[in-house]
Amino acid sequence: MALKVKAVERKVKFSKTDEGVWRYVMSPELYIALSQAKVIKEAALRSGVSQGVMKACWDAAGEVIKAWATEGHSVALPGLGTMRFGLRAKSVENVNDVKTSLISTRRIIFTPNQDLKDELASTAIQITCYDRNGDVVKRVTSADAGTVEDPEGDEAGTETGTENGGSQSQGGSQSGQQGGDTQGGSQSGSSTGSETTTGYALTITTTSCMGHGPIMF
Repeated sequence: MALKVKAVERKVKFSKTDEGVWRYVMSPELYIALSQAKVIKEAALRSGVSQGVMKACWDAAGEVIKAWATEGHSVALPGLGTMRFGLRAKSVENVNDVKTSLISTRRIIFTPNQDLKDELASTAIQITCYDRNGDVVKRVTSADAGTVEDPEGDEAGTETGTENGGSQSQGGSQSGQQGGDTQGGSQSGSSTGSETTTGYALTITTTSCMGHGPIMF
């Protein structure tokens, strides 16, 4: 088993006035999306139960996860981790200004368990390089350290940036009461317009070049 990654030569810009430079930009090669029917069939074969029973269990588990997550619980996904809902919202100084219109987005948050992170860390990465003409110019098997981003860690738990003149923070502490959690945490910045994120994103992908800022395609 190996994760396949493609490195494609593209012209990238670091500002709107920049003419751009050619860089090899890496991204995962995604396979076709597996249908629910195929997953249920494979799970039925591995567990020894009928597809009808597996589908009934699959549907029931989905309904339970959806119901509990929308009640504010952090719900376990068997063998994978936990799922909960969060949101992005602007912070305000005056309590009288607190209203639902401050919420910019609602989010679905997934936190992988240690077994899943260990599996990802031990999986090899195969990189195929394509030049600007689409021709394969190199293939390499990655020898990286296998470090997996930990959204619950102290270092990766906070994402800073600027928006509307304020600051944006991501992270917070969880409480283990009744299987639920308390999302959020301290807000960064006290001025109106700062935006605070509660919870953690399911996936965060960042593309950059060494020695430069964000890349604009």
